[in-house]
Amino acid sequence: MTIFKKIFNRLCVKSLFAIIFLMHNIFINLFCFAGLPYSMKEAGFPLGVLLLFVVAYITDYSIILLIKGGNLSSTKTYQELVKKTYGLVGYLILSILQFLYPFIAMISYNIITADTLTKVFQRIPGVGVDNVLTDRHFILLLTTVIFTLPLSLYRHIAKLGKISLLSLILTIVILIIVMVRTVTFSPQVPQSENAWVFAKSNAVQAIGVMSFAFICNHNSFLIYGSLEEPTLKNWSQVTHMSVSLALVISVVFASCGYLTFTGYTEGDIFENYCRDDNLATFGRFCYGVTVILTFPLECFVTREVIANVFFHGNLSTVFHVVVTVVIIAVATGVSLVYDCLGIVLELNGVLSATPLVFIIPSACYLRLSKERWNHSDNLISCLILVLGVLVMAVGFVMTLLSPQECSHGKEMFYCSPSNVSSLQTEQAYLVVRHTCQFKGE
Repeated sequence: MTIFKKIFNRLCVKSLFAIIFLMHNIFINLFCFAGLPYSMKEAGFPLGVLLLFVVAYITDYSIILLIKGGNLSSTKTYQELVKKTYGLVGYLILSILQFLYPFIAMISYNIITADTLTKVFQRIPGVGVDNVLTDRHFILLLTTVIFTLPLSLYRHIAKLGKISLLSLILTIVILIIVMVRTVTFSPQVPQSENAWVFAKSNAVQAIGVMSFAFICNHNSFLIYGSLEEPTLKNWSQVTHMSVSLALVISVVFASCGYLTFTGYTEGDIFENYCRDDNLATFGRFCYGVTVILTFPLECFVTREVIANVFFHGNLSTVFHVVVTVVIIAVATGVSLVYDCLGIVLELNGVLSATPLVFIIPSACYLRLSKERWNHSDNLISCLILVLGVLVMAVGFVMTLLSPQECSHGKEMFYCSPSNVSSLQTEQAYLVVRHTCQFKGE
């Protein structure tokens, strides 16, 4: 019994902080939570679920590979690992990717905030469609000035600890709301054509969105160092537990969202719910608050990359303020001009998340590994590396050649019972006509 208690304390209690921390880093990206049902639509639901498992496995494997690479190279950060492995060129490429990922995420946050809160404010009595509170540009500027900019001006990320906890709690609330609405609202939404086809042509872009959701590699060394016994065995257990829990939540959320709206699923799932849906409105409010509170975390990362590359890691008070304001101003400006979340998620997934999750950890390990070429770690790393290059190249080209439509700000047709009845009548007519043609009548 004593031995069991020691094992339990070491693995469960001592590693609890690391599991929560790693889960939190994954949950930060699950604002893309909103994009996971959309990835099911892009890939085809059965294939989409399978791809979620594949991406989760690769994420799990690549996080462990990073630590293995760090141990082989005697480095303690992602940047040090890449710089020691591939020199200054590798360091600069990693810095660019680490800048693009949070910066594009900030643009995504702004789009979500504007889309979500405008519908929340429309539920306030006396606020009509012409009210300034329903103008996405006004809402975006207002939340930036009052919330995201002041929070982003903090110099130490520890100041955001309580905010991060609140964000995690609200994320769970959002998941529960989407699950409830799957049961209560899905009968009102007619199924789209080919809703359950196994695979669709946009599966590669879907992988990009999923990679974006799971990426947490940039903080792996920090969390590894927080372990009381930072060994590869303990780290593997923490990683397996964290990624597995994130996978379960992701599959539940993606499935519930897609089962409710099938082929009508938007890049932001809350764009699918009707304006007069009070439970969904509460969910939108929670989601908007979560995104606003998460925005500063990405700004911290973006600013840190700029500080490391151009200011040797140190920013004076003046430059700290100037750099922060410039970053937020540019991100906000892009968000005001462009407002389609789906394409933003796809581009960030294939251009930044895919290399950070698939390509760089595998490339570093393969260069540092002293094992034989046919060792399992080397073979799997090669496979992940090749897959990452293909996803990045093909996904980028397909996103540019076939951009997804965006119905930003529009009330969905099924929110009007008359429209649903007309659609169901038309679908029934098409079925009868197809049957008659098949019989030769």
